[in-house]
Amino acid sequence: MEHLSTVIAIPVFLLMILVEYFATRKEHPEYYRLNDALTNLNVGVSHLLFKLLTTGLMFGAYVWTKDHFAMVELSGLWAYVVVFILFDFCFYWAHRVGHEVNLFWGAHVVHHQSEEYNLTVALRQSWIHSLLAFVFFLPIAFLGVDILTLGIVASLNSFYQFWIHTKAVKRMPKWFEAIFNSPAHHRVHHGVNPKYIDKNHAGMFIIWDKLFGTFQEEEEEPTYGITKPLNSWNPAWANIHYYVEMYQAGKKFNSIKDKLKLVFAKPGWQPAYLGGQLAIPEVNPQQAKYDIQAVSRGLNIYVLVQFAFIIAGLSAYLYHFEKLSMFYNVLSFSVLMLSTVICSAILEQKVWVKYAEYARLLIAFIALNSMYYINYNAWFYIMLIPSVILTAYFLGWYTLNINNKHLLKVTAVQQ
Repeated sequence: MEHLSTVIAIPVFLLMILVEYFATRKEHPEYYRLNDALTNLNVGVSHLLFKLLTTGLMFGAYVWTKDHFAMVELSGLWAYVVVFILFDFCFYWAHRVGHEVNLFWGAHVVHHQSEEYNLTVALRQSWIHSLLAFVFFLPIAFLGVDILTLGIVASLNSFYQFWIHTKAVKRMPKWFEAIFNSPAHHRVHHGVNPKYIDKNHAGMFIIWDKLFGTFQEEEEEPTYGITKPLNSWNPAWANIHYYVEMYQAGKKFNSIKDKLKLVFAKPGWQPAYLGGQLAIPEVNPQQAKYDIQAVSRGLNIYVLVQFAFIIAGLSAYLYHFEKLSMFYNVLSFSVLMLSTVICSAILEQKVWVKYAEYARLLIAFIALNSMYYINYNAWFYIMLIPSVILTAYFLGWYTLNINNKHLLKVTAVQQ
């Protein structure tokens, strides 16, 4: 059921993104950049793939806790009312800790890396943050609330948070913003301006921030991103870079105690003998955004088309997930993950991607058709013919664009 609800949600989210894009592109074309938006969505794809691995663990932990430690049995309408408020309260603290403790920030930082602010940012989620933060939601199990009720409330909370990732809506009515989270409140949360750092952690109800001293009104337009820009479109690197940086920083520490403290310390912490807590840097308005693109317009369009096929493949994979064998589950997961990384490498003009893309297209072709031959034999030839045509077309398209020296020269001049 969880996988099927995601399959339904994907086109809804993408449609809303397209609506925002077309509604704002005339007056504010700067709201969207293809490379940044596609990276946000690719990170979102990889998040959903890892969610397949973690959802069962979280559901199992919740049901076990409920069965062994429930003190009451809330059900019906009251269960939804109580959990609706309690879930958001738990979200506030999980989110706040996600900003104030290195271990959690290393995962949550993924959501803040984009230097733009639009609806694609809402889908830019970590591989493991939900798994780490899940412990904050386990107290709900003590009320004996069933997993279906929790899942519905969690989904509603997530849907609500999607729409607040926009600059298209400037302000909501004052009465609304006094109680609920809004685009203006959440833009503050994504700002790297010193006064905006670690503010407005709310999910739905901004009252938590006002109660616990983390509220900040939006004043000037925030500068978005993280204090040390990621400067990469790679979804894998986006998910591990902070932990790599923590490891590198820890090598300078003199004791095991300090190394362990780093894991649970506030971001920017270091021992006194290295200078102590790092100050939050002031925003540099002259700092250019990371904006590397593929070497030609044709390759940019090629990556966009490949992303459309990634979404189609992801939706099919989620729909058939429970019917596939372990081998084809692992193979599908690997091909989709590889595709997100290869697309980012094309945008970043990585040297190695010139041949890696050929390998990806052939692996995807073989994996798809072998899976249909073994599991859906009646559809094998129906799938084989269009897949042969598409693979040949993509091989030709890609080859012409990476080897057409005149096209690359013209593009370079235009840039």
